[in-house]
Amino acid sequence: MSVEIITTGQAVLGIELGSTRIKAVLIDEAGVPLASGSYEWENQLLNGIWTYSLDQVWQGLQESYRDLKDTVKRKYGISLTKVGAIGISAMMHGYLAFDSRGELLVPFRTWRNTMTQEAVEKLTEVFQFNIPQRWSIAHLYQAILNREPHVKDVAFLTTLSGYVHWKLTGEQVLGVGDASGMFPIDPVTRDFNQRMAGQFDELIADRGYSWKFNDIFPRVLLAGEAAGSLTEEGARLLDPSGELAAGILLCPPEGDAGTGMAATNSVGVRTGNVSAGTSIFAMVVMDRELTKVYPQIDMVTTPDGSPVAMVHCNNCTSDLNAWISLLEECLELFGTKVDKNTLYTALFESALKGEADCGGLLSYNYLSGEPVTDLNEGRPLFVRMPDGRMTLANFMRTHLYSALGALKAGLDILFKEEQVPVERLMGHGGFFKTPVVGQRMMAAAVNAPIAVMETAGEGGAWGIALLAAYRKNGQEKTLQQYLDDVIFDGDQGSVLEPVPEDVTGFDAFMEQYLQGLPIERAAAECLK
Repeated sequence: MSVEIITTGQAVLGIELGSTRIKAVLIDEAGVPLASGSYEWENQLLNGIWTYSLDQVWQGLQESYRDLKDTVKRKYGISLTKVGAIGISAMMHGYLAFDSRGELLVPFRTWRNTMTQEAVEKLTEVFQFNIPQRWSIAHLYQAILNREPHVKDVAFLTTLSGYVHWKLTGEQVLGVGDASGMFPIDPVTRDFNQRMAGQFDELIADRGYSWKFNDIFPRVLLAGEAAGSLTEEGARLLDPSGELAAGILLCPPEGDAGTGMAATNSVGVRTGNVSAGTSIFAMVVMDRELTKVYPQIDMVTTPDGSPVAMVHCNNCTSDLNAWISLLEECLELFGTKVDKNTLYTALFESALKGEADCGGLLSYNYLSGEPVTDLNEGRPLFVRMPDGRMTLANFMRTHLYSALGALKAGLDILFKEEQVPVERLMGHGGFFKTPVVGQRMMAAAVNAPIAVMETAGEGGAWGIALLAAYRKNGQEKTLQQYLDDVIFDGDQGSVLEPVPEDVTGFDAFMEQYLQGLPIERAAAECLK
């Protein structure tokens, strides 16, 4: 059956450009993964700016697609030449500015950069709407405030998913979820907020630029809407071998927040999800507005345009991964080679034996700045009390807690201060790959049940494949109905209730975590 689905071009392809991996997933019309491919990459810190080169974007896309093709050939004995639909997703936010010739004006500024504080303070004041540092409008306005000469030449501004989609289809469009990380969305029109767009134009009128807001931002689309098709040039960009056919329809390009919602069936009101990998964010689909503006909470949207409260943190597992690599190196020193998955599972599971409050150990996982805790720079840091119990179990538990620390600080505002209701919180991403452990730590952080599905490790590539399948087959249903009826079919995943001792222990850890933030701030100031 799978062979027939692939050979007849019914399979659907999703590709997501994540922080450390570009992944391609091929699914059938019920959402079942048929094959996957990937490419490892890493951001670079160049001249103080976190970036990826566009050359590496295309190298990674081609390599991940080639890896997928090889898997299909090996697994099914057939060549992949056509698919029913394609979806492109990527890290949200950031700054990709092009001139009228389509040339990149300055290196890609990713979500990880925290250099737009002046801009966000002014924009938040003008709009009366929280504008995070990583949003595209913040980067644009900061470049204007800095009087960067390239700004006058901007003809098109987009995100990474919008850029790739543009090159594959020729269409300068963006899914509403990703667009909501560029500029505020009007909940009524489900498009960029035109009142605020006008305010922005007024704010920069004295600069004399030839463009206005609506001239340079992409056209916003909802899930299921037409977003163009693969051109001949686009087909060669993705598959230089020439085997992939042109003419394949694409769904609106989306950000990793939107694909996370799709992948966890969390697009309905009062549902929520947590995506945990290199960065971490939690989202709850709202049934009402917040009572005031919080700098720690972003208002974004689902892929079909419903309002979502989001806590986004720049740092999650990078520091944890570095410590595990160190422990792996230690084992190798004694001639022991352990499979990576086995090593992660054993070390994660050891954390369950640690003390609930981590026994006097404390860490900060800030590889970069963390706006939720008001830090513009990061320095990974581990510290302990003189009488702290330095065991492996406590050490691992500390780093798992730390990976969630900034997120918990933001979610406490949402759940404790605003009393926002949530009926279901789904977890996905690499943090949840080891059964139970990540789930239990997250349940302790939010004091709520956490569900994880078998597809938790598939992440956003699977999520954007689902949105592509919806574009191809699902327009007669709402996105929520399509996910409920066709993809998940009532599956709520494996649910884990919070352990009361864990909740109390995490709260005690967080008290130390918040009190110790000046240590992290001092480390950033002293270690240049």
